[in-house]
Amino acid sequence: MSWPALKRFGSRFGLGRSICLALLAALVMLRIADPAPLEALRSRTFDLYQRVEPRVASVRPAVIVDIDEASLKSVGQWPWPRTVLADLVTKLTRMGAAVIAFDIIFAERDRLSPAVAADSFRDLDPAMRAELAKLPDSDAVFAEAIRHSRVVLGESGLHLALTEGAAVPPVVGFAMMGPDPKRFLIDYPGLIGNIPTLEGAAAGRGMLTIQPEPDGIVRRVPMAIVAHNMMMPALTLEMLRVVTGAGAFRIKSDAAGVRSIAIPALDMPTDRNGQLWIHFAPYDVGRYVSANDVLQGRVPADRIARKLVLIGTSAVGLRDIKATPIDPAMSGVEVHAQVLESILSNAVLARPGYAIGAELAITVLFALAIIALAPVLGAAPMLGLGAIVGAALAAGSWLFFAEKRILFDATFPLLATFLVYLALIFINYFREQLQRHRIRTAFGQYLAPELVAQLAHSHETLTLGGEDRNMTIMFSDVRGFTTISEIYKDDPQGLTTLMNNFLTPLTNAIIANNGTIDKYIGDAIMAFWNAPLHDSQHEVNACRAALEMLRQVEALNVRREREAADSGQRFIPINVGIGINTGRCVVGNMGSDLRFNYSVLGDSVNLASRLEGQSKNYGVRIIIGSRTAEAVGNKFALLELDVITVKGKTEPETVYAVLGDAEVAAGEDYRKLREVFSDLLRLYRTRDFDGAEQMILRCRDAAKPFGLDRLVDIYTLRIASFQKEGPPLDWNGVFALETK
Repeated sequence: MSWPALKRFGSRFGLGRSICLALLAALVMLRIADPAPLEALRSRTFDLYQRVEPRVASVRPAVIVDIDEASLKSVGQWPWPRTVLADLVTKLTRMGAAVIAFDIIFAERDRLSPAVAADSFRDLDPAMRAELAKLPDSDAVFAEAIRHSRVVLGESGLHLALTEGAAVPPVVGFAMMGPDPKRFLIDYPGLIGNIPTLEGAAAGRGMLTIQPEPDGIVRRVPMAIVAHNMMMPALTLEMLRVVTGAGAFRIKSDAAGVRSIAIPALDMPTDRNGQLWIHFAPYDVGRYVSANDVLQGRVPADRIARKLVLIGTSAVGLRDIKATPIDPAMSGVEVHAQVLESILSNAVLARPGYAIGAELAITVLFALAIIALAPVLGAAPMLGLGAIVGAALAAGSWLFFAEKRILFDATFPLLATFLVYLALIFINYFREQLQRHRIRTAFGQYLAPELVAQLAHSHETLTLGGEDRNMTIMFSDVRGFTTISEIYKDDPQGLTTLMNNFLTPLTNAIIANNGTIDKYIGDAIMAFWNAPLHDSQHEVNACRAALEMLRQVEALNVRREREAADSGQRFIPINVGIGINTGRCVVGNMGSDLRFNYSVLGDSVNLASRLEGQSKNYGVRIIIGSRTAEAVGNKFALLELDVITVKGKTEPETVYAVLGDAEVAAGEDYRKLREVFSDLLRLYRTRDFDGAEQMILRCRDAAKPFGLDRLVDIYTLRIASFQKEGPPLDWNGVFALETK
């Protein structure tokens, strides 16, 4: 195919689909590699199935003779004399046990055997030592009991190869069908076995070793293990061989691993490593009989007759605890019993070799369907289709488990198809973002950033006009900027740097509190809230931004003072006045057909500007209007300053100072100031000027922590003036401003 034709095909097929195909191929390779997280997710899903529907133990071919707490209390602490174990084996044999297996390893001689015990005694009379040596050896007695029964002894794999004292693996017959399975089986360099006296008398030897999954949960039990370079059967498998009289095991394997392990009439499917998936049943006390009850003859013979007997322990300190999908603390001996139950009731779980191929095929099929249909059907139909597919996969996986006892993994097909669908969504999102970036690039040099963001979402805003909205407006300005500028009259670049260092943190404070910068007017900033995006807390956010701006200015002054001291320059602190007001405004694109900007107009804007101008007159840094004060409530430390009419207006406005945040408002200093200043305003507005004069001293003391001396001076002069000449007859406490 020529390059132009290939290019046309790529254009029609789409970049998104090509990327998703590559992602699908990567996911297939990932599944083939099967890393630990995928295996863990799959295993946890199968665990959930077992918890929802555990195996029902309809038959109990195995019984556990439990060396429990009662047995230890009656017979004595562990280890018991081997003569007691010989009695236990003899009694079980007489009761008709089909086979007896020990979930215990007897790796050393019985320390309670007379000859061994005699060697451990100090200063023992030689005659007594000789008499003890003549007594029967406990291990020999135990071996004789084993020889007259069908007993399978347990052994364990060891991660280290022992050079001395290592157990000699038994010669076990394995008829192999297919390639040598040893390379697939779990391999242990060493082997821990029993003393030769006992092993020579046993009918069989099997591996106790249970290999938990990486998360510590037992889901599979190996039916055959390589130990000391020899293939050995599991304890349960050896019990079945002994009870059936089979001479060898048949192990079937192929290039992918072990397929099954069998004895006559029993073919057990395994995973590639020769492990059997167990379908666990809940704990049932009916599986157990106490070893002490057996020794005391209190167990009916039919509880033991023709049963596969496992001897183990549930006593505290001796119990071998295993976590399983349905029980976090199951005895290891019970795991072996559950293996026997599963095998003999034909209830083992299986994960056939074709399962992985089927899962991959389903994954590819559904992923390709999504890649083909998602751009055509749209989001809503694909969501519905995805829900149907997901439900079908989950239901199919469950039905395979519940009806066929086959473990089919639905998690990977679901995860893979979801990731492909997510990739398509991300690619579409990336395309949209790229388009928005192009719009920002095209218009960002000409329009306000807020408007450019709106243009990236909607082109209809490219028209003149605005909308009526309740908004909060802020004006901030530097006091005495002319004096500061004089310091830089020979260094205009330094003044520019100062302004950038000043405006940047103030701008960040506004934006961080959801504000929008309208414009910079020299050293002044105009900002507003609740546009272009709605902000239900616009009054609170504006006040928070103002307080943060003051903190930033204070930090800047500290740095400037230090730099001025280092350079020997004159330092003049930057002081900022801020005015905030809330009200109805028109916000939108203002300007001409050729040039416009996103801005705000209205009487509330003018009042905010006038309030900023009055911050210096009242000696406060933040002045807010009554509507703003009403909205923020007690979230800030507010102090009512005055009732004023600004120049050019007749409607009075109650104005407030913002002295701090909620922490300041909770302080005793603020409570005292608000109380005495409220009394002052009450006396002042009711024309009790003598009483107001008496409150001045209290107000002055309360105002010192907040630096409000100028505010107290204003009322001192007004009260003195009214005491001398008296206010006009129509005076109502409103102060008319003569300047802007």
